[in-house]
Amino acid sequence: MKHVEFFEELNKEDVAIAGGKGANLGELTQAGIPVPPGFVITSRTYQQFIKETGIFDDIMDILDATDVNNNPELQKASKDIKKIINGTEIPDDIKILIIEAYNALCHRIGKENALVAVRSSATAEDLPEASFAGQQETYLNVQGEDDLINYVRKCWASLFEARAIFYREENNFEHSKVYIAVVVQEMVEAEKAGVMFTVHPSTGEEKILIEAAWGLGEAVVSGTVTPDTIWVDKANGQVLDYQVSEKNIMFQKDPDTGRTVKIPVPDDLKNKKVLNTEEIAQLTELGKRIHEHYDFPQDTEWAIESGNVFMVQSRPVTTLDKMAGEAKAGDGSVERVIITKGLGASPGITSGKVKIIKNTDELDKIQKGDILTTVMTTPDMVPAMKRANGIITDEGGVTCHAAIISRELGIPCVVGTGDATKILKENSVVSLDGNKGLIYEGRIEKEAPKKEEATAVPTVVQQSILTVTEVKVNVSMPEAAKKASETGADGVGLLRTEHMMLTTGIHPKKFIVEGKEDELIKILVENILKVADAFYPKPVWYRTLDAPTDEFKSLKGGEDEPYEHNPMLGWRGIRRELDEPEILKTEFKAIKKLHNEGYNNIGIMLPLVQHSDELKKAKEIAREVGLEPQKDIEFGIMVETPAAAMIIEDFIEEGLDFVSFGTNDLTQYTLAIDRNNENVADLYTEKHPAIFKLIERVINECNKAGVKTSICGQAGSMPSIVEKLVELGITSISANTDAVATVREVVARVEKKLLLKAARKIIQE
Repeated sequence: MKHVEFFEELNKEDVAIAGGKGANLGELTQAGIPVPPGFVITSRTYQQFIKETGIFDDIMDILDATDVNNNPELQKASKDIKKIINGTEIPDDIKILIIEAYNALCHRIGKENALVAVRSSATAEDLPEASFAGQQETYLNVQGEDDLINYVRKCWASLFEARAIFYREENNFEHSKVYIAVVVQEMVEAEKAGVMFTVHPSTGEEKILIEAAWGLGEAVVSGTVTPDTIWVDKANGQVLDYQVSEKNIMFQKDPDTGRTVKIPVPDDLKNKKVLNTEEIAQLTELGKRIHEHYDFPQDTEWAIESGNVFMVQSRPVTTLDKMAGEAKAGDGSVERVIITKGLGASPGITSGKVKIIKNTDELDKIQKGDILTTVMTTPDMVPAMKRANGIITDEGGVTCHAAIISRELGIPCVVGTGDATKILKENSVVSLDGNKGLIYEGRIEKEAPKKEEATAVPTVVQQSILTVTEVKVNVSMPEAAKKASETGADGVGLLRTEHMMLTTGIHPKKFIVEGKEDELIKILVENILKVADAFYPKPVWYRTLDAPTDEFKSLKGGEDEPYEHNPMLGWRGIRRELDEPEILKTEFKAIKKLHNEGYNNIGIMLPLVQHSDELKKAKEIAREVGLEPQKDIEFGIMVETPAAAMIIEDFIEEGLDFVSFGTNDLTQYTLAIDRNNENVADLYTEKHPAIFKLIERVINECNKAGVKTSICGQAGSMPSIVEKLVELGITSISANTDAVATVREVVARVEKKLLLKAARKIIQE
């Protein structure tokens, strides 16, 4: 892993390197979407900084001694840690690399000391298992080398904002294993900016939602302003509705200081439409392209400068719950008095006592069941939002912080009322309709489910859709297992080893050479256990180590790793582990230990096989540690090479329980396309007919032999490909956490269609 990666070198798979923002900016760049140029200071650089400067232990000591539920204690811990980081000099070798990258960016865009945005990009961010908005910081209008270094350090420090510490504790993420990258990107001095969802953010309807305000996008994202709201029919591009809001505040660069400032919107612009017809059409087209590229709904941010439209962020929409919109407000027999109205931002209907929050010092007065009412929410309010029955704000749109968090929490929310904090009385009882955006006097008779029930809805919905084809989930980080299990998935189709092994910072071989094999086994056992426990007795397929050589180089003990021109085609996967069987044996020992403790739901999956002899040799190593393949434990392979697909009969003859398609590698190896090469990236597609022919062949042969088939590549989260796989008779689909519900619905629909087709055939015969 390098210290610095330009966007052209990154894609959506690089979250561990570049964080959520950085990985997606790389993906958008490679997809040909207009993205301001930039680079990412990788998570490795942050790790090196806190380790080499000796501050890592100091930080962990403070966190270990902190009770996150004690707000003053939490705030003090955050302040102390940030003071340590901001007061620590960045080592010269790191500083030089950052400055060189900045100068290269300046040269590329033809501006000396170019203005840039410096944005935090945590490795547990913009993911379904850790998707809360606004945990880390963004700094705009940064200029010059010294300024850049200062704000990079501030971004690193923001990993320990009080809200971020609290959230990691709440979701059982280990502080020591969450890292942060920093995005440095040419600054778009936007005249207008905002947010765009490629589907309705609450219902998933095929409507594009655009929110727009004057100046920089910070006003929309933070909820400082109630933006214009535009709904567009995705099919034909027709504007269905354009609501013009009164926009009183905007952010822009101060011409004197160069800093970002909040200023009043000029009177002639306050009630003027932000976007014209051509700009709406451009944004709509970009939204459709981005959705099609990811094959999944996206939450994006955009900016317009001098007539040019730029996309500056994309993340999956993880809050879709089509059942939520069905909440009803009773039978209508009770007369309701509307106090005020705004925008329905998170569906559902609820009641409670109004608690008006003017600043974060007042958050303790929010008790379970109250209605949190404020001008606009901030990330520091999340703990209190979790206790509330509903949220009401004066400012903000459907895509602001309050709206996003409310949808994630599953509680009703109305934003942009303009006057709620002024006209609602403290401790008065009100009801809010998060569908219609209305606030009523008193308590309604028929309330929406409380938060505990609402957050459980997706799992209940998913489990109620019975399918023959199993729908499993991919897990990259053991810390995310609990959230993944709450999807109701039928098991884990892919448990990646890389995160749990490489985040130790030590080469696995170094453990063994130094006689610390037991320590490595302990690390693996603890991490695999988190997943096996969360899903027990459902199956968990553990993929043995599959990191390319360049990812080992940055580890202690990785200095002797060979240089490979294209590591993806090199010494990795099973081919490396058979050359260094001591590493594979360590993995098998960890699984054997768990098996002895009663965890019989773990299967072993070998990556990058291309000959049945590799499967045979791996089985022999498993037997050496006391594991009998296909008896004590399920044994399978990844089908990622055309070779494995073409001789699948040989693997079946050797003996295996399952296969799983790794479509990312299978696609690039079949099409002879390096998916990280921008010159040919547009030719990369999992939908190529050759890929389907290989997959069909493997499924047919495995079905004849009673061998289970699955898919765990990116294609497993694409509805159009899922339909084809179900028709071919695949046994299971393993999708990303945010796609499980959608995939289950697609599977059910296809199975129903196949059943009806079979029934008609029987009737005709």
